[in-house]
Amino acid sequence: MPQDFEGRVVLITGSGHGIGRATALRFAQGGATVGVNDLKPEFVEAVVREIDEAGGTAIGIVENVASREGMRRAVLGLAERAGRLDVMVNNAAWVRYQAIADVAPQTLDRMLDIGFKAVVWGIQAAAEAMHAERGGAIVNLASVAGIVSQPSSIVYSGIKAGIMGITRAAAVELGARGIRVNAVAPGAVPTEGTQRNRNVERDARRIARTPLGRLGTVDDIARIVCFLAGDDSGFLSGHTITADGGFTIANL
Repeated sequence: MPQDFEGRVVLITGSGHGIGRATALRFAQGGATVGVNDLKPEFVEAVVREIDEAGGTAIGIVENVASREGMRRAVLGLAERAGRLDVMVNNAAWVRYQAIADVAPQTLDRMLDIGFKAVVWGIQAAAEAMHAERGGAIVNLASVAGIVSQPSSIVYSGIKAGIMGITRAAAVELGARGIRVNAVAPGAVPTEGTQRNRNVERDARRIARTPLGRLGTVDDIARIVCFLAGDDSGFLSGHTITADGGFTIANL
């Protein structure tokens, strides 16, 4: 069963689909008021409706969190409407895999804006919105690409390694305020957004090198995000949990 988040307010960036959507649904099942953020109104409306129909509470937030101003509107706006902010999940990303010679300025800028800068802006705004005495939890989405890499991933791997560094630094700085900061580094998790980079042969090789013998699911990652945001991890801060079925530690 989901942890008890009754009375708490959670914002999840990029939660119109994939891991973000699964995480929003799980927080809602635990009783949280969930801020559902995405750039596409139809995605936001669909997730909000799904949560409402299941008896949960959701607030739709259509904002571009890649900008500092957009992130502040999303975070502070939710805190004002819901009366508080307890959990911030920095999940939004935009990914393109390109060989080093092919990386274009516009691709680099967009990936950095959504995948890296938005995490900084999210932490900044969440720290402002969270109660000075009650504190809160921030969970960032990293990736095993920040630990092990493959060809054509120079930008993505760099960003995700950076997220782990951001997580440690923010945990040190915000700990005195009772704000915990952790990250999840998923392995291969099929989602709508990753389908363009997948094929059957690559997945089969990945599964063969994974001790648990399967790829991850969005629900696998959502459970870990909720664990890091909940009371059961109350003395855990500054860490990245690698959720990859053992892939990065195996020599298979």
